[in-house]
Amino acid sequence: MQPLQLGILGVSGFFQKKIAIPVQKSELINIAAIASRSGERAALAAKQYHIDRSYGSYEELLADPAIEAVYIPLPNHMHAEWIKKAADAGKHIICEKPITLTAKEAHECIDYASDKGVKLMEAFMYRFHPQWQHARELIQMREIGKVQAVHVFFGFNNTNPDNIRNIKEAGGGALLDIGCYAVSSCRFLFDAEPKRVISLVQRDPDFDTDILSSGILDFGNVRSTFTVGTQVFPYQRVIVNGSGGTITIQIPFNMSSDIPAVVTITNSVGKRKVASDPTDQYILEFEAFSRAVRENKPLPTPTEDAFFNMKVLDALFRSEKSGEWERV
Repeated sequence: MQPLQLGILGVSGFFQKKIAIPVQKSELINIAAIASRSGERAALAAKQYHIDRSYGSYEELLADPAIEAVYIPLPNHMHAEWIKKAADAGKHIICEKPITLTAKEAHECIDYASDKGVKLMEAFMYRFHPQWQHARELIQMREIGKVQAVHVFFGFNNTNPDNIRNIKEAGGGALLDIGCYAVSSCRFLFDAEPKRVISLVQRDPDFDTDILSSGILDFGNVRSTFTVGTQVFPYQRVIVNGSGGTITIQIPFNMSSDIPAVVTITNSVGKRKVASDPTDQYILEFEAFSRAVRENKPLPTPTEDAFFNMKVLDALFRSEKSGEWERV
């Protein structure tokens, strides 16, 4: 299979830290070009990461006929605009989460990409890691009996007022930045959509971004609870509780690629720890996207999944204001 010719819209710190070097190890992807609003910044990144071409605007990259798909790691509030512009240019799109700021925007982008005949996938990399695939299989096999609840905690400490995660207008705040993982992960494990949600949100007095947000998602016979924070000691954990045991994913989201991932299963048989081989979830994600594009097959994460995730986040924000349960 010929490698997918990929362009990068934006020289983000996230791209440089998590994507640039690992993804270039894949034989299925070629990072062929990178763009920035600063030509100098794009050229420096291209030189550092051995990328063939650099552009001083996103429009120039989209006009490159050799580029088949683009990766969008831009700030959250810019996603919708550049999804549509990439679709106009006939490029397939893998976009960082959250795909947009609202479900309405997500629906518009999904329809827009479909009308233009291009594929659009939200970049939830954790779903491609073997530890999550194994956890989901264990649930389906009823390894811990009937699943009743999932508990998620995800937090970090960032009080820099200039950081994009602390700028409300740019889509900052705990719910959009990491709450989207809490929502996505329980939907992934349950393979279902919540019927209603309720939230409790604390906001920074200066940033006005949510800095400590908790929620309950009611799926009917099962529920999920979560807390996400941007001014807490860095920590993450996912615990699945069933009628016959528990599953704990120790490092569920920011799993390092050079150490084994550990899933702990406790049931009537005893307690065991299952370690998967070190793997890079970003390589797996981009390769799966590449295969779907190259072979014209369905995306591994359906485009519509992004819309359903945003519907839940919208309802959580509504609940913050109403103080009541909100229908999804």
